[in-house]
Amino acid sequence: MNVFGKAACGFFIVVLLALHGLAQPTSLSSRHFTHADSLRGSLRPERTGYDVLFYDLSLSVDPTTKSITGSNLIRYKVVQPMRRMQVDLFANMRVLSITQPDRHGVSKPLAYRRDGNAIFITMSDALPVGQVGELTITYAGSPQIARNAPWDGGFVWRKDTTTARNADWVTVACEGTGASLWWPCKDHLADEPDSMRIRCRVPKGLTCVSNGKFVSQKPTRSGQQTEWTWFVHYPINNYNVTLNITDYAHISDTYTAADGQKLALDYFVLPGNVGKARQHFEQVKPMLACYEMHFGKYPFGQDGYKLVEAPYWGMEHQSAVAYGNKYRNNAFGFDFIIIHESGHEYFGNSLSCADHAEMWIHESFTTYAEALYMECQHGLPRTIDYLNQQRKLIKNEYPMLGPLGVNADQMDTDIYYKGTWMLHTLRNAVGDDANWFAAIRALAIEKRLSIVYTDEVIDFLCQRTGKDLRPLFNQYLRYPSLPTLECKVSAKDHADQTLTYRWVADVNGFNLPVQVRTGTGAWRTIQPTREWQSMKLNATGDGLTVNPDTGLFHVRTVAVE
Repeated sequence: MNVFGKAACGFFIVVLLALHGLAQPTSLSSRHFTHADSLRGSLRPERTGYDVLFYDLSLSVDPTTKSITGSNLIRYKVVQPMRRMQVDLFANMRVLSITQPDRHGVSKPLAYRRDGNAIFITMSDALPVGQVGELTITYAGSPQIARNAPWDGGFVWRKDTTTARNADWVTVACEGTGASLWWPCKDHLADEPDSMRIRCRVPKGLTCVSNGKFVSQKPTRSGQQTEWTWFVHYPINNYNVTLNITDYAHISDTYTAADGQKLALDYFVLPGNVGKARQHFEQVKPMLACYEMHFGKYPFGQDGYKLVEAPYWGMEHQSAVAYGNKYRNNAFGFDFIIIHESGHEYFGNSLSCADHAEMWIHESFTTYAEALYMECQHGLPRTIDYLNQQRKLIKNEYPMLGPLGVNADQMDTDIYYKGTWMLHTLRNAVGDDANWFAAIRALAIEKRLSIVYTDEVIDFLCQRTGKDLRPLFNQYLRYPSLPTLECKVSAKDHADQTLTYRWVADVNGFNLPVQVRTGTGAWRTIQPTREWQSMKLNATGDGLTVNPDTGLFHVRTVAVE
C-alpha cells in the first residue's frame, strides 16, 4: 500500500500507510571495518599535526599504457608538534621519491614507510607549531580503472567515436574511493588546500580540462605532448580534483548575476555534439539564477563555471562539472545531471562536510536544490509531483548519518531522497517560507568555502529560523524508521467527532505539525507530540485525511466506536 497517497479511512477500519513498513534495519554496528578503513577515515596525530595550504600537482598521462607519472608538492603548516606525517597514495602506485628542501633550499630525501594505501613520512627534525614547510612526492603507476564510474572510483579510458579521428578520451572520478587512487594527498574531507595548481601533460592534439581557471597551454620540449595548466583559487576537496582529456570543442558563454557581475561559462564537449550542446546547455542560466536567489552568488566566480562532457553519468567536480547524460531532459523538462551536479557547487564543494559519514549534508541539500529549481520554473504544485516521484525511492533501512572515522560508503540512496524530503518537511514545520528560505540562504552564504559538521548545520538553522528543529533532524538523520502519526476518530455523528492523536517516534520531543481535514473541509494544522491529545473535528464529511505533501511520515488511523 502506498504511503504517499492521501491518508483516508472509514470509521470502522484500521489503515496503516507504509511503503516499506517499520521493519528493524540491519545495524550499522554489525559492519566490519578494516585497518585500511581506519587509516583512511580517521584523524590520527599524523594527520591532525598539519594543515594543507597548497597542492602543486604535475603529471603526465599516457593513454597508450594507461599510466601516469608525476609529482605533488605539498605546502603545509604545522598546527601540532609532529615528527611524522601521513600522506595517502594507493599501494599499486609506486613512490619514486619523497624530498624536502633543507635550510639552504637543497632537496633532501625523507624516510618513509608504507602501510597499505597510507604513507608515513618521518621528518628530518621535529617540526614546531607554526612552521610552514614543503615536501614533494614523485610517483608513477597505472591507476585503478573505474568499471562503473562514477559509482566506483578510478580512471575511465575510452575513445571519442563522434568523429573519424577516434581520439583518446580519458577522465577520472573518485568520490568515496578517494583521490589517493591517483595522486598523493592528505585524503580526508576535514582538510582542504586553500588553493591548488594542476599541470597535466597529454599527447599532442589532446586537451586537458581540469578544475579552476585556465592558465596556459604549451608544448613540452619533446614536442610530443602539450602541458595544460589550471589554477584553483579556492579551497577544494580532494575527490573534486579531476582530469578530462580528449580533443574537446570549446563553447563560451556568460551569465550575468543579479548585481551585474559577469560569470564565465565554458562548455567542453565532444566535437560531434557542439550543436545540441549549445541548445541543451541554455538551461544553465535560469538554473544559476534560481540558485543565486536561494543560495547566493556562485561561489567560485574567479574560476568560472564549466560543464565538461564525460563518458559516465556525471560528477560534481568543482568548477568543472562532469556531464554525461547525453543531452536528455527528464519528464519534468530539465536535465537532472546539470541541475543536480551544479547544485553541489554550493553544497559539497563550497560548503563541505568533514567526514563521509556526513555526506547527507552534500546530497540532501543538493537534491533539495533540484526541488527548488522545479519551484522556480514550474511552481509548488508541480514540485510536489517531482518530490513524490523521489519519495517512492526512500528505503528507511539505515540512518542517513553514518559511522564516523572509517570512510564508510553510504548503504543506500536515502541521503538523496529521504534527505530532500526531510528538508521539505522542515520547511513546513517552520511554517514560514520567508523565514525558511532566508535561513537556507544564510547557511550557504555564511558557511561558504568552509567545512561544516552535522550539529553545526542543525544549530545554525535552529538559530536562524527561531525554531527548535533538533528533534526533527535527529529523527530523520539518526534513525532509519519514519515517525508514525497515530490517530483515532470517534464514530459519533459528524457534528460531534473527536480526533485523538500522537506521534510514535524514536526521538523524545518529536513534534512535527501536520495538516488534517474531514471530507472536503479546510485543512487544519495540529501539533502532535508523543503524548495523546484530542480535539473536536466539526466534521464536514466522512473520512479523515492527513496531508502527506507537507511531510515525511507514516499514518496509522484507528476508528473508535
